[in-house]
Amino acid sequence: MAASSTRLLMERLGMCSSFARVICRPASSALQTAASVTAHANRRHIALLARSAERSHLAPALQRRLMFIQTQDTPNPNSLKFLPGQKVLGPGTTRDYPTVDTASQSPLARQLFRIEGVHRVFLGPEFVTISRETEDTDWQVMKPHVFATIMDFFASGLPVVQETNDEIPVQYEGEDADIVQMILELLDTRIRPTVQEDGGDIEFVGYSKGIVQLRMQGSCSSCPSSTATLKFGIKNMLQFYVPEVEDVEEVTTDVDDISSREFQKVEEKLKAMEEKGNDTKLV
Repeated sequence: MAASSTRLLMERLGMCSSFARVICRPASSALQTAASVTAHANRRHIALLARSAERSHLAPALQRRLMFIQTQDTPNPNSLKFLPGQKVLGPGTTRDYPTVDTASQSPLARQLFRIEGVHRVFLGPEFVTISRETEDTDWQVMKPHVFATIMDFFASGLPVVQETNDEIPVQYEGEDADIVQMILELLDTRIRPTVQEDGGDIEFVGYSKGIVQLRMQGSCSSCPSSTATLKFGIKNMLQFYVPEVEDVEEVTTDVDDISSREFQKVEEKLKAMEEKGNDTKLV
């Protein structure tokens, strides 16, 4: 009876019928609606704060509070992908920094290299991939420092990369030009997006006499499965669409060669220690 009277009164007063329906619902339904309205208002309030923060001196502090960084595993156990929830370099753009010496043009990468245990920094369109020095380096110890560095950097307003592209691309002529164009299109549309999802990238280095030279970057640079990815996945796709491709070769930098040799030395030492330990147990 009370509900019927309330509805009649609302209609006579000319108030919003939808508001009347909310008032006349059972208590639990009304509470759910109120909670939904409150949540929507809170989200709208946060969005307004974020927009206003961009135009005020409080922007750094608010951006740090509003940023939520997620992590994602990669096929490489020594690399972890960090997603800050905003643009890092923009669509299709990546930068690989194998050492701190190569990061002179990226303020973000230089700051990340200051964290103990960081071995390599890779910047993607909307993510940052960190590679650790060894498997003994604990991600649980490193992650809070990486979170804080990324949040502070984006709150500072500094550019992620400060560089000028002075490299002159190699010019191909005749049939090679058409082949390279097809290779680049396949890399950009079919291969690189998938590789970037795993926190890495593939750089086209060159093409000559049927041989495609590629450089693995980010989490792919030292991934145990990178050779299989290169030889079976990428090579097969390129040969299917571009029959002129005879083989695919991986090109490594001096830094990658040194890292590979050092990693091999560590593995040999560990193997020797294990064998020595087994011999001691037998004696």
